[in-house]
Amino acid sequence: MDFSLSDDQRAIQEMASDFARAELAPHSAKWDEESHFPVDVLRQAAGLGFAGVYVQEDVGGSGLTRLDASLIFEALSYGDVSSAAYLTIHNMASWMIDRFASDDLRQKYLPRLTTMELIASYCLTEPGSGSDAASMRTSAKLDGDHYVLNGSKAFISGAGVSDVYVVMARSGADGPKGISAFVVEKGWEGLSFGANERKMGWKSQPTAQVNFDNVRVPAANRIGQEGEGFRFAMMGLDGGRLNIASCSLGGAAFALDTAKAYLETRHQFGKPLKDLQALQFKIADMATELEAARLMVRNAASALDNRDPGATKLCAMAKRFATDAGFEVANQALQLHGGYGYLADYPLERIVRDLRVHQILEGTNEIMRVIISREMFRQ
Repeated sequence: MDFSLSDDQRAIQEMASDFARAELAPHSAKWDEESHFPVDVLRQAAGLGFAGVYVQEDVGGSGLTRLDASLIFEALSYGDVSSAAYLTIHNMASWMIDRFASDDLRQKYLPRLTTMELIASYCLTEPGSGSDAASMRTSAKLDGDHYVLNGSKAFISGAGVSDVYVVMARSGADGPKGISAFVVEKGWEGLSFGANERKMGWKSQPTAQVNFDNVRVPAANRIGQEGEGFRFAMMGLDGGRLNIASCSLGGAAFALDTAKAYLETRHQFGKPLKDLQALQFKIADMATELEAARLMVRNAASALDNRDPGATKLCAMAKRFATDAGFEVANQALQLHGGYGYLADYPLERIVRDLRVHQILEGTNEIMRVIISREMFRQ
């Protein structure tokens, strides 16, 4: 078993790190403070292939693996967690079109999604259905050669700004087999958006409700066959969980490096903090937890790439462990800074705020435990 990265993977990782250092990190605090969505910078990232990481090359994608994607999103998150996390959502929506839609639909949208000329959002969660996604009420009624969509989606990243919305809606009976997936465009009659949510973190991306009031969607914009939408959504979430776990790795790595530098320069009791054994033990545990999380994420990514039948369980395990560990590392890094860590002049409080939501989205970490135990008893 070889845990080393290939030369190509190291080159991809270095390219993402260089971009994060030059284009994300210098602006991260300002974007957070001003709630600015840096679309121009995200399009620069798309120019490096980061908007269609595992989309096929015939429509402008990079055609890379899930492990490659993990390396990219970890590196980008070291510079700015919130913006990198948005890229993962755009990638997930684009991948669903690439993997499951007709070739006409692929050719219609993906060449512009991979350049981020078009920006995408993923619409699954509703005001009344979060963890119980299969109970969604947003409806899609077939009317001639169109579906008519009615309902609402909640907590949608990019809502109101994105051009394309990958929407799961109920086209049939109750339960997961009655759900289909559609591509909906901004500007279509009946599509509207709620006010931008006021959030604890992830402030450099808009989040709002998406409302459908008799929105007519061409039947040709259905992704795959009727009734397959929930299966597509769950398959997308396997990769989405790895992506958000990777963002936790990047944010936590930045927090760890920041804490290490602080311990080297801050003096108390007549010596550098790094010479105090209690703090040495703390930072050693932080580094160990982060390394364990990284190995779990990369193992799960390799399993997903290889279509391992246990990949769903491994993805849930990696997401649960890495997002919990990432938040704890960042929180302990803040603690090591004492009162300074609590100030907005220092980056730690922003990292803590941004990483906290990773334990909630792409399936809460409680739901990850449900998935893990279910897969264990299924075997």
